[in-house]
Amino acid sequence: MAKSVFSNVQAGLPIAVFQLTIDYKADTSPLKVNLGVGAYRTDDGVPWVLPVVRQVEEQMAADRSLDHEYLPISGLQDFTSGAVRMILGDDSPAIVQNRALGFQALSGTGAIRLGADFIHKHLNGNVAYVPVPTWPNHYGIFQKAVQYKEVRTYRYWRAESRDLDFEGMAEDIKAAPEGAVIILHACAHNPTGVDLTTDQWKKIAEIVQERKLLPFFDCAYIGFATGDVEKDSWAVRYFVSKGIEFFAAQSFSKSFGLYNERVGNLAVVMNNADYKNRIKSQLELIARAMWSNPPNHGARIVGTVLNNPALYKQWQGHIKEMSSRVFSMREMLYQHLKSLGTPGTWNHIVDQIGMFTFTGLGPKQVQGLRNRHHIYCLSTGRINMCALTTKNVEHVAKAIHDVVTTITED
Repeated sequence: MAKSVFSNVQAGLPIAVFQLTIDYKADTSPLKVNLGVGAYRTDDGVPWVLPVVRQVEEQMAADRSLDHEYLPISGLQDFTSGAVRMILGDDSPAIVQNRALGFQALSGTGAIRLGADFIHKHLNGNVAYVPVPTWPNHYGIFQKAVQYKEVRTYRYWRAESRDLDFEGMAEDIKAAPEGAVIILHACAHNPTGVDLTTDQWKKIAEIVQERKLLPFFDCAYIGFATGDVEKDSWAVRYFVSKGIEFFAAQSFSKSFGLYNERVGNLAVVMNNADYKNRIKSQLELIARAMWSNPPNHGARIVGTVLNNPALYKQWQGHIKEMSSRVFSMREMLYQHLKSLGTPGTWNHIVDQIGMFTFTGLGPKQVQGLRNRHHIYCLSTGRINMCALTTKNVEHVAKAIHDVVTTITED
């Protein structure tokens, strides 16, 4: 047999969060719990298709005027304009003055990639800053896909007190060179669940302006974090109010439960409306070479809801229900650990926000959860609070208590 052109290809390392799910599915224990993958679950531990999503899908299926023609490269207009209004607010100066642009992308990942590529090609961007820790794909996009010269870090998580190292964050961002891209989690920081206060956001905005930096918001949890879109968008809207130009990558996977539809939007806020068409034309050229045209189904669902007051109100009820369940699971886990007398302080569980909690568990303790109790989570100690239910939270708390009291990290 002739030597294959593929003979020198080496197997890549498995992607941790997806490998975790594979291992979880292979586990036959009735006690198994998957706290890894970032997706919402009901108290029965199953995915939830939002009723408003079902309703719109039924309307779409019955609408004989809809077809399967290509969307414009920039996406479905109702969706992109609705997404920008949602995050900036209807009365935003950027919208009123026509200084905001929306461009459909393949979820938040695609929006970040699109923006990173644009900045690299047209704004001479070569240095990006990400928090420690952050969503691993930030490195994958800026370092590997777009090949920025440097992806630097700024301090964020303070392990010893399990909270935000704001002084370190501010100091590191202040030291960034002019024009550097600063990745900022708008709310529900992934993976820590630790967010800035409004006063801290004001300080970061001040530093960004002083140092002439380029903010790039990762907005994966708007609405999902607290159930309040306005509250979750506060930082983004504040930057608009200060006249700061920025990019914002929006994902609708969590807030609409449309994980496999890849619904995303890249919002660009500029200080002059004259730049809008030029920016859009260059984004189109970049998107054309990556995915050519975006998908319709999920974007049409989201666009329909965002532009219909009655449906929007219904959706607001859904995000409130999801965020409230997450808050209740945080409280239940905290109370169980407290009643067990688990060593250490655990108030960070209720202080953190959003889908994830950074527990503070070490790699050996995480392995202990898996080996002894069939509980699966990432080696960083991050757990998905949505995977907790009233039926398994006591089991998880007892398992955490066990590994904390019997396994010591180096």
